[in-house]
Amino acid sequence: MLAVPIWLWGVFAATVVVSLAIDLLAHRSAHVIGFKEAAAWSGLWVGLALTFGVVVFLVLGGTAGTEYTTAWLLEKSLSVDNLFVFALIFAYFKVPRAYQHRVLFFGVIGALVFRGIFLAAGVAVVSRFTAVLFVFAAILFYSVYKILKGEEESFDPGKSFAVRLLRKIVPVRDTYAGTKFFVKEAGKHVATPLLAVVAAIEAADLIFAVDSVPAVLAVSDDAFIVYTSNAFAILGLRALYFMLSGLLDRFHYLSKGLAIILGFIGVKLVLQACHKLISESVPEIPSPVSLAVIVLVLTVSVVLSIRRPAGEP
Repeated sequence: MLAVPIWLWGVFAATVVVSLAIDLLAHRSAHVIGFKEAAAWSGLWVGLALTFGVVVFLVLGGTAGTEYTTAWLLEKSLSVDNLFVFALIFAYFKVPRAYQHRVLFFGVIGALVFRGIFLAAGVAVVSRFTAVLFVFAAILFYSVYKILKGEEESFDPGKSFAVRLLRKIVPVRDTYAGTKFFVKEAGKHVATPLLAVVAAIEAADLIFAVDSVPAVLAVSDDAFIVYTSNAFAILGLRALYFMLSGLLDRFHYLSKGLAIILGFIGVKLVLQACHKLISESVPEIPSPVSLAVIVLVLTVSVVLSIRRPAGEP
């Protein structure tokens, strides 16, 4: 474990809280977010994540800085799948575009909490039972198989456990009431469909955490590195969605690129486990190599998608 000073945790927490507060104030009135606004915010989130990476590099050293950057880029690339699910959920619930940012804002807060719990549990398990790395690798290899075979898990927003549980706890009306989550009808509080959308977003994130958590633990088993990289990747999700919402179908090779990345990370996990359990002579894949592979695969996937549109032989 890295000797992370308390003040660095404080800087991270303050950065997240202040950033979310500024974001909420900037979007306090519901409006449709256009490409230019989304691109500006996306650039801001990326810049913030990279700046924090520089701080990690200066305070904790080059290895920690490289691991943070690799983990952040890995989570950023894996989060692209979330964007397709966001589009599916918004279409299913017919969410007006002006309300979508508010939904994603609260979805991000929930994701920060749940990812923190899962990552803390993952770090604790890996530190005690190294053999679990083989299990994580198997999960990633199975995900690769599903992607390449076109058998990715379908997600039905209306049938998700979170939405069904919400409907049992509180009545959900059929029509929206602006950006409100609750309204009063006949003297009783009733949820609007907007709350059901948030529940569906959270349920989707839990599904994607099955791949995301094992993947990031292959890069680092330090709680600070894995959580901060996840947090900054999640914070930029909303802006990335609004920036790419009309372009998602164009990046048709991206899923294949993600399969390659997950397969590579799975191999990295196997080598790590063998190095620790069998023999130190088993080589491990250095973080700089992982970073280079992820950047290369993402770049090639995007370039191929642009140069060879879907439908062309």
